[in-house]
Amino acid sequence: MECKLAVSMMHDYLDDDLPEQQQRELKEHLLSCPECRAKFNELEQTDMLMFSLMHQSPVASEDLVGRIMNSLPKSKKEKRFITWIKRHPALTAASIFILVMLMSSVSFWNQDRQLVVRGTNLDQVVIKGDTVIVPSGKIITGDLTVENGKTQVYGEVNGNVTVIDGSLYQASTAHISGQVKSIDQAVGWIWYKVTNMFSEVAYR
Repeated sequence: MECKLAVSMMHDYLDDDLPEQQQRELKEHLLSCPECRAKFNELEQTDMLMFSLMHQSPVASEDLVGRIMNSLPKSKKEKRFITWIKRHPALTAASIFILVMLMSSVSFWNQDRQLVVRGTNLDQVVIKGDTVIVPSGKIITGDLTVENGKTQVYGEVNGNVTVIDGSLYQASTAHISGQVKSIDQAVGWIWYKVTNMFSEVAYR
């Protein structure tokens, strides 16, 4: 058995995660290798010290805890994560790049949200700030689409009402003959920006 393999097995042995066959192999190696035996003794003492600290009421000093934690082997999950990053540098870089671009896209999305109103008979509509109001007694013939704003319907819409990235309030006096749709466009918008960005890079 090589010393490198023996050291990696020591951690599992102390955690009682090592199969019996490998336990025997490790013990045989420790009997024949003074360096690994000394390393195992250090790890065992550290493990015992941690056990005693966890079962005692006095609080250890920060310096002592720091030295003990630094001497402990890194967790398997952390090792696997670091190993994966080292084995897949290109994929890691691409993932970070996509994450940064998505965060930038969200920022641009929030900055570029202007109220858009589409439909017929828009002279029957009242706009106050980011709120589009169909007043009581007013009739809109055709579809009404409101993007990036609040929609309040008190009157009548003889068509569909579509609200994109906004909210809809329909009063008891309101009448909408068509369908009422509420669409969250943020995900689609970000996907469009990302795919468009990659297309530009590919054709440069």
